[in-house]
Amino acid sequence: MPSETYPTIHRPPPERVAAIAEQLGLELTDEELADYAELLDGALADVERIVELPSPEFELHRRTYTDRPAGHRPTDDDNPCNVWITKCTVEGDERGPLAGRTVGLKDNIALAGYEMTCGSRLLRGYAPQIDATVVTRLLDAGATISGKLNMEAFAWSGSSDISDYGTVPNPHDPSRLAGGSSSGSGAAVALGECDIALGGDQGGSIRIPASWCGIVGLKPTTGLVPYTGIFPLDPTIDHVGPMTQSVEDAAVATEVLAGEDRQNGVKMDARQPRGVSADDYTAALDEAVDGMTLGVLEEGFGWDESNPAVDRTVRGVVDELESRGANVESVSVDYHRDILSLITPMEIQGGTRLVEEAGVGTHHTGWYWSDLIDAFEPRKESRADELPPTAKNSLIVGTYLADEFGIEFYAKAKNVILELERQLNEHLDRCDALVMPTIPMLPYERDESLSRVERVGRIVENHRNTATFDHTHHPALTLPCGSVDGFPVGMQLVGSHFDERTLFTVAQTVEEIADAPELPVSP
Repeated sequence: MPSETYPTIHRPPPERVAAIAEQLGLELTDEELADYAELLDGALADVERIVELPSPEFELHRRTYTDRPAGHRPTDDDNPCNVWITKCTVEGDERGPLAGRTVGLKDNIALAGYEMTCGSRLLRGYAPQIDATVVTRLLDAGATISGKLNMEAFAWSGSSDISDYGTVPNPHDPSRLAGGSSSGSGAAVALGECDIALGGDQGGSIRIPASWCGIVGLKPTTGLVPYTGIFPLDPTIDHVGPMTQSVEDAAVATEVLAGEDRQNGVKMDARQPRGVSADDYTAALDEAVDGMTLGVLEEGFGWDESNPAVDRTVRGVVDELESRGANVESVSVDYHRDILSLITPMEIQGGTRLVEEAGVGTHHTGWYWSDLIDAFEPRKESRADELPPTAKNSLIVGTYLADEFGIEFYAKAKNVILELERQLNEHLDRCDALVMPTIPMLPYERDESLSRVERVGRIVENHRNTATFDHTHHPALTLPCGSVDGFPVGMQLVGSHFDERTLFTVAQTVEEIADAPELPVSP
């Protein structure tokens, strides 16, 4: 581990203390200012002592599988659909359920010794010194890490044309977009560039590219898969999960990835409940949907932006599930149609606060990523103009909302989400899973002529059916269930908290039913 560096601690002059008091709205006498300056001096002495303390090391600091040849940025000829930012080969255990399988990592996931850009030139050159916990689990299970995958800059977009490393076109038609923010992950698996990819999901960023690229993508229950060592957006909605060609591969990968992250006897990821563990997801593939009850979420269909053929395709597969013995009923949930309004204060203010707090945040009880703080904070302070337009927009909106209204609207939105979660739980007490289109519309057209307002304005339009479940914490799985105009249509299955097993059972049957389109020979 490199030595840690900290800024020099200076004692502020009296006028600095007075300025801080004025900023806080405090009217202090000269005597009070002198007292608080003396107290501040004592607090700074405590901080100096913290600098002197050695930092504890955990398992993620002890790099395993140390044969790590240098990575490289691939040429255009070696990078179909611009899916890779860095290619490498890190081989894991020779045994295990993923032996012989290749895995690509969304480029906000730490792989020790290799650059992690988060899709932004702001972090170019930053190479984490740790492996994310999910990386260690993949290598222990026999996987080979093949590289870091392109993504929307800082994951702040659901399209795939806001990355400093270029647009990721849709593998089925390069005039359309792959979807984001895990854009390279979706396209790489669809193209066969890797067997499995990991994506992150804060509003649909696994399921959107999985749906538009025609693969399987799972956003697990919040906390089922540890997020340790992954660049966050907001700890209340951070998820990481597998993206695969088949339901079976997704089940195997989830068995490997799931479970509590405890290192040196302590809990590392505050997003996780204590004792959370993997289930036998592969065994669920042999179970039948006969006798299951599926709830068709009516608010997931018939949006003004919906493609009617997408709705018909999903309903047609639901009819086939019913013919195989599933009970089907219509369900309704208040506020699902309001989700894009709800996420404006929640995701923007939450994300803004995280940026202000060095990309790591405060108020959580898990491990704090110190070398990310060292890399991100000075870059953010000196090179903020290099942030993507999506991040700039969110920071401006988030700062304005906080300055004018505090957290009033953030809190109201969070309370509405609690009611939305209650209604979903009520339906899921009766239904084994809920069903709807993953994305109501076909992939966006790739259009380099769009203005900044048009490009940024559409980044969440495709979140209409996905963002709800990041906030209510339910597991949600997408898989292809047919096609419209040559593009895959994704069916989204939503389950009770920590009941991914049922989703895999239903998904396996849908996979048997569906006639997903084949990829063209070349993108």
